Amino acid sequence: MSITVAIVEDNTEIREMLTRVVERATGLRFLKSFASAEIALAELPALAPNVVIMDIQLPGMDGIECTRRVKETVAGAQVLVFTVFGDSDQVFKALAAGASGYLLKRTPRREMVEAIRQVWEGGAPMSGEIARKVVDSFRQPPRTKSPEVEQLTSREEEVLGLLAKGYITKEIADQLAISFDTVRFHLKHIYQKLHVRSRSEALIKYLR
Repeated sequence: MSITVAIVEDNTEIREMLTRVVERATGLRFLKSFASAEIALAELPALAPNVVIMDIQLPGMDGIECTRRVKETVAGAQVLVFTVFGDSDQVFKALAAGASGYLLKRTPRREMVEAIRQVWEGGAPMSGEIARKVVDSFRQPPRTKSPEVEQLTSREEEVLGLLAKGYITKEIADQLAISFDTVRFHLKHIYQKLHVRSRSEALIKYLR
């Protein structure tokens, strides 16, 4: 089955470029594009896209708040941020809101297609500059674990640790020599214990 894609981008030229990229890619199916968060949120639940490509700077509601609401209203949708903003504050706000990937607008088109596939398969694609910011966050002095993280079993912490390194579900299963379904079972319990709804939210809470 094709990966269905919707786009939220106010710049007409960029919106049309992204539409062409999706329409020409094998295995992707373009659904619809939106020039504002408000219009997108009115229609996305019915469209139920697999992946939403999201700009941050939008008229009215910004892309970070839109990301948060998409995660609440569109079951299973993955949000891939596509923006000019590369500062750490925006990156972590977007990830905390539920975005699963973060690309800068200078990303080559072929990498965009691969990122859409990765984010739907459970990966967390990021531009190199963004990935370095995330890696740098690991280099901060160790912090005391939150009470929620303390509740995790040693196996759940192993799963979360591999998730933080960028492994997707299948790779975590291979690393730990357990089944794909067992990893999903652990992830479900991790989300419940951390009171989050996505991998990105779990990582933000884990790293704090």
